[in-house]
Amino acid sequence: MPLARITLLKGRSPETLRAIADGVHAALVDTYSVPHDDRFQIIEQREPGEIIYSPTYLGIERTDDLVIVHIVAGHWRDESAKRALYRAIADRLTVKAGLRREDIQVIITSNDKPDWSFGNGVASYLPA
Repeated sequence: MPLARITLLKGRSPETLRAIADGVHAALVDTYSVPHDDRFQIIEQREPGEIIYSPTYLGIERTDDLVIVHIVAGHWRDESAKRALYRAIADRLTVKAGLRREDIQVIITSNDKPDWSFGNGVASYLPA
C-alpha cells in the first residue's frame, strides 16, 4: 500500500528515472512486505532552485544529484524493517542508477488502513 514520491532535479534520462523508480519498488518488495503489484509512484522533476537543501546536514555531503524519496505507508513496520528499507534503497540506487549514497534521502510517513482508498470511493482496507 505504499505511495512513493520521488523528487529530484530535472535532467535525468528516462532510463535513469526508471532505474530509480524500479530500485525503490524492489526495495519495498524485498524489505517491507509489499506485494509486487502494489506499485504507486510519483516522480517529480524540479527546476534548479526549487529544491533547497543543506549540502552538509548531519555531516553528509550532498550534491545537486540529491534524490528525495518520500514514502507513505502503514505504520505497522518496526524500526528494523525501516532500517532495512533505507539500506536497500541506497544499495539499489547506487548500483542501478549510479547515485551516490550521500545523495539519497528517504522519509517515511506512516498512516493506517482507514487512510487509503484505491478507487470506487471506498476505504479499500476496511470491511464494507
